[in-house]
Amino acid sequence: MDFAELQRVLQGRLPDLAAGQRRVAQLVLSDPEGCAFRTIGETARLAEVHESSLVRFAHGLGLSGWPALTALCRERLKEKAQLVGRLEAAGAADDLLGSIAEQDQANIARTLATIDPEHWEQAVTWLAEAPRVHVIGLRKCFSPAYLLGYLLRLVRRDVRQLGTTPGGLAEELRDLEPGDVLVGISIHRYHRDTAAAVEFAARRGLHVIALTDNASSPLARHAGACFYAESGGVTILRSMAGFVSLVQALVTATAVRLGARGRTALRDEEELLLSLDIYVEP
Repeated sequence: MDFAELQRVLQGRLPDLAAGQRRVAQLVLSDPEGCAFRTIGETARLAEVHESSLVRFAHGLGLSGWPALTALCRERLKEKAQLVGRLEAAGAADDLLGSIAEQDQANIARTLATIDPEHWEQAVTWLAEAPRVHVIGLRKCFSPAYLLGYLLRLVRRDVRQLGTTPGGLAEELRDLEPGDVLVGISIHRYHRDTAAAVEFAARRGLHVIALTDNASSPLARHAGACFYAESGGVTILRSMAGFVSLVQALVTATAVRLGARGRTALRDEEELLLSLDIYVEP
């Protein structure tokens, strides 16, 4: 077992775990760095369980004990050494712009560094070849979801944005068909409608792509391809820089995969914009 397998097992078992065991699983999934270095007592306190519960939790996974689980967390950090530790929050108030720029640069680098190549290849294939693509992201995740939908419509047809009509999500979900793709974007605190749409799409037989923040996300366990974006920062809301870069990279890769079809769609779009005189000359 490696950390990737541990992550898959915990995601699959998460809905059926007792409350205390679920808190332990969520802690491991959302903060493997911390679990790698905290004492068993500190982890038990954070999960609000007894130390013996951590030992039973590890045994239930077929491990020899809690140290074997933390060893998997440390191995993950060794494999991705550039991701060890998180940047501390803002520096001096008089350098707020510099702090924001530094944090966003780090978020982008960490987001792209953690992409699973198999998930990437699967997501690009689905986005290029599926009959229809549906995108949902609400509140703070609306902007990257809108950007994804807008850019995809430039290179392919049948891309639909969900959740934009108040109270209309049920009717929109009714139109989802097996073989379509649904892309869900959400970070903590996860929007109920986005989580429900992702779960419904998975049950309906759609290909689900999740853009979220960590493996304990309710989107992750229903996704066939999942990407985790770093969103820490010193701004009022969590940083969307990693999500924006991830979205642009996904659509660019999809356009390349589409080849001539993608170039034709872009050319048709440009001709339509010119004919409608959309833009103002400087």
